[in-house]
Amino acid sequence: MAQENIHRSGSTKPRHSAAATFPPEINWKADNIHVHISIDSDGVPHLSCIVPPGCNNSKNPSSKHFASCDLPLGQVRFVGEGNSISKSSKTLIGSYVSARLRYVSHAKTKDDLQQSLDITCHDETSGILVTTHFVVFTGISVLRSWTTVTNTSKKDAILSQVNSLTLGGLSSSEEWWNDYTLSTATNTWFREAQWHDHPLPTIGLDNNGIYKLHDGHVASMANFSLSNRGSFSTGTHLPMGMLKKNDKTDTWLWQVENNASWRWEIGDYKDNVYLAAGGPTSIDHDWRQTLTPGETFTSVPMAVCHVLGSPETAFGMLTQYRRRLRRKHADNDELPIIFKDYMNCLMGDPTEDKIKSLLPAVAGCGAEYFVIDAGWYADDNGWWDDVGLWEPSKVRFPSGFKHLLDTIRSHGMIPGLWLEPEVIGVWSIVASQLPPDVFFQERGERIVEKGRYQLDYSHKAVRERMDKIVDNLVLNYGVGYFKFDYNIEVVQGTDVNSCSTGAGQLGHSRAYLHWVNKIYDRHPFLVIESCSSGAQRMDYAMLAVHSLQSTSDQQDPVRYAAIAAAAPTAVTPEQSATWAYPQPSWDLEMNALTVVNSLLGRVHLSGKLDELDAENLSLVKQGMDLYKSIRSEIKTALPLWALGLPKWHDEWVVLGMAAESGNIYLSVWRLGGHASATLPIANLAGKMDIDVDLLYPGGFSADVKWDAKSSSLVVELPSAPSARLFRLRSK
Repeated sequence: MAQENIHRSGSTKPRHSAAATFPPEINWKADNIHVHISIDSDGVPHLSCIVPPGCNNSKNPSSKHFASCDLPLGQVRFVGEGNSISKSSKTLIGSYVSARLRYVSHAKTKDDLQQSLDITCHDETSGILVTTHFVVFTGISVLRSWTTVTNTSKKDAILSQVNSLTLGGLSSSEEWWNDYTLSTATNTWFREAQWHDHPLPTIGLDNNGIYKLHDGHVASMANFSLSNRGSFSTGTHLPMGMLKKNDKTDTWLWQVENNASWRWEIGDYKDNVYLAAGGPTSIDHDWRQTLTPGETFTSVPMAVCHVLGSPETAFGMLTQYRRRLRRKHADNDELPIIFKDYMNCLMGDPTEDKIKSLLPAVAGCGAEYFVIDAGWYADDNGWWDDVGLWEPSKVRFPSGFKHLLDTIRSHGMIPGLWLEPEVIGVWSIVASQLPPDVFFQERGERIVEKGRYQLDYSHKAVRERMDKIVDNLVLNYGVGYFKFDYNIEVVQGTDVNSCSTGAGQLGHSRAYLHWVNKIYDRHPFLVIESCSSGAQRMDYAMLAVHSLQSTSDQQDPVRYAAIAAAAPTAVTPEQSATWAYPQPSWDLEMNALTVVNSLLGRVHLSGKLDELDAENLSLVKQGMDLYKSIRSEIKTALPLWALGLPKWHDEWVVLGMAAESGNIYLSVWRLGGHASATLPIANLAGKMDIDVDLLYPGGFSADVKWDAKSSSLVVELPSAPSARLFRLRSK
């Protein structure tokens, strides 16, 4: 194999003729971003810096303020290959081949929508071509990056790692270990998008005095990484990270865009901080990709935002990037109200009578979609391990399923259905009808997880079968909305028709997204929601395709407040589906709180609306009417957090949306503690006269006062838990 020669050579130096020439640097200005690539004397490119908007050093990107750490641009690793530097080979930097990737060419393109830069390098030893791709969307200062590797040799090349981005010199401070903090977000079931701060010394990144070490050492062995292995891409953490200067003058924010396995890390290198990220690797995810001569592999994309400002500014920029990245859909412009009969309502036990009982109240509250959730295909409640046939139950719907969906339409709502298209229950008749190689396997054994088998969407038979099911429900039953759920996590991947289990996992994940895109191509009016036990796949591979995202399965509205307030860190507000599920046993304050949870995102209305008394039902309708009056502003608004990103046990939680009109919408939850809170609003700094209107719930008590001196809103709420939605406008 080609890599055997690489190991015997032991060299990290590029091989090239004495006549080789290359530019000393590449400077690329895309909108407000300045990307600087330096090329060393051996012809190896290094991404020196990403200079953000407003930087005074934009004319001199190699200045001390944005120092390079000299990491090779193309970080690629072959099987069996360790490290050439003092870092451990468990890190994403320092492979032998990366230091041999010599500049070949670069190309810049530009149109009305985006600018791109492609840099191609070649390794003479292995015969691979590596191209790093950068894209910046017009008007948005976020850099998107990915890598392609092509085998130009006459032998197979086996990859074990391909980074999407490698960047050093992140800090602008000599004492970076004291001046910067890393933030990461846990994303566990029922407690999603919760951000936590890590001072760098607490994660092992500190002043190591590395230049005092003996020759050849340019870094310590320390690094901090997050990774995910398996099909729940966000089942433990969001695929995101943030490095922020403690004085809020410098912020890096990034996301990896993959709906399965990923890894990112930061560490020290040449007395500064580096960032490296990408999709699956051999060490973390049992990923290896064999490239036969002429074959190409493309890494998963990632995006990085760099601002000379606060985290809030960075999240605003990333929100704009996400809006540009995703597939265009009318749903994200119109923001219709969706009623779904699952959460704190029918809970997977729908029947004709139960649904018909709900329809008048749901329609009266202003819902525009009615989605029948899990259980519609089974005669009893034992449907979990029997899913897969996807034919409506005649027992649950004796008058006929199409008749029921037509009845929903007669109430002015578009009918929708729950599907779990990636699984087959172990007791389903379908499990024995499909070819064996359509299922995930490990060493010849079909993988079983929670009573289900995992389908492999890279297999044509899977896609064709599910196309027929979806088309039948759309064309013959009139379904206009699908909730595509996914409730198992397959960690292993699959080794069927694949060179590694990790490669099989990646192939399926990409094929699944391609399949969803093809559904939209055939049925552009459809709305398709991404759900995965709530938000266990809340990543922007999924969300670049799906119309909206379930944010949680949390059933406690008080606990949901912290999730609802943090969700815009992970998903655009207009894709952020948040439950509002009023109950007849709750008082007015609690039912108002569950409605407030959803008003600055996407309303997923549920609950036993047919059992509410007139006063509570009127309260819900008031909230839905209010939502319809402001949703046109939400779809372009940017999030803000007056009290910082919410913590799970905070007694006061605040989420704001700064609209293009100048209006600021502010959801305020008092979950405990003191009766009043002071909420700094940086967007209104220096404004003396501010109108503050209580939008919801109308007629409820709330004392508010604008403090012009501190640019803060002082709010007093009479009880806990309670919640209010305000609008702030400068006079």
